[in-house]
Amino acid sequence: MRIAVYGSGGVGAYFGGRLAQLGQDVVFIARNENLSALRSSGLKVGSIAGDFSIDKVSVTNNPAEVGIVDYVLCCVKAWQVPSAARAMKPMVGPETLVIPLQNGIEAPEQLAGILDAKNVLGGLCAIVAFQANPGHIKHSGGNPLIRFGHLDNRPDPRVNALSEIFNHCSGVKSSIPEDIQVAMWQKFMLITPWSGLGAVSRAPVGILLDQPETRDLLTEAIEEVLQLGRTKGIDLPEDSVSKTLATLGDIPPNSTTSMQRDLIAGRPSELDAQNGAVVRLAYEVDLDTPINRFILYSLRSLELRARGALKFNRRSKHR
Repeated sequence: MRIAVYGSGGVGAYFGGRLAQLGQDVVFIARNENLSALRSSGLKVGSIAGDFSIDKVSVTNNPAEVGIVDYVLCCVKAWQVPSAARAMKPMVGPETLVIPLQNGIEAPEQLAGILDAKNVLGGLCAIVAFQANPGHIKHSGGNPLIRFGHLDNRPDPRVNALSEIFNHCSGVKSSIPEDIQVAMWQKFMLITPWSGLGAVSRAPVGILLDQPETRDLLTEAIEEVLQLGRTKGIDLPEDSVSKTLATLGDIPPNSTTSMQRDLIAGRPSELDAQNGAVVRLAYEVDLDTPINRFILYSLRSLELRARGALKFNRRSKHR
């Protein structure tokens, strides 16, 4: 099996690194300082599931050098998916499967709009991981999980084979959901309210859950995503809100999300793909989502500033 990992940050480097640790033929697509570090020093992963390193990493910034592979793990940020899809075309043959692992819900549709839809799976992962330094990843929370499957849930030996490979990796659990659409929306229902309220409050998940006011807001935001999914025909269980809160309660209390960390650090984030997507998709079906709308509007100026589209006038006379 040849596996390409497009995007070598916390998610891509962790799951791709575990595959390489197992001895799979993995090539990483990276750029800038991360590319240089992986080429010169290999990959180092500090993990609560066991530290490991890969001394010699196959890595490039040019997908055309790689050729056609069996699988592509698409691990870029949500707003980078369209450009990644165009760039990965030389690696995608008739039998290649592309697995998106972004936060958000729209990546499969975006990939299918550029690649052949038959190549695109639905996918999700669960892990708290980030790039500590170029070529150095920290996995600090969560039991790493990866799930994927065809969007129509049809069986495929190629999907089964990749899931089996992951289940032979140390520090990874994989499964094929009965309904990948439901599984993706369940992840969306968890990560989006947590990301948004975490960024607004600057608080980790434990405080969001422990404080009655933020817990109420979190619950209402989750309920909005549930109603949106069900309105769009996703068969989400009625107890989804309570189960989502219970799952959040199992996460280490000091955990934060990548969107939250990016916004606090002044970096571009996945705001539009998370709370922004809730508001945008709800508008299309005439559904009101006031909590997610409040989150989106509260954080939009930070997002625009991070992208260089908004500058603050420190000498403003407005009071």
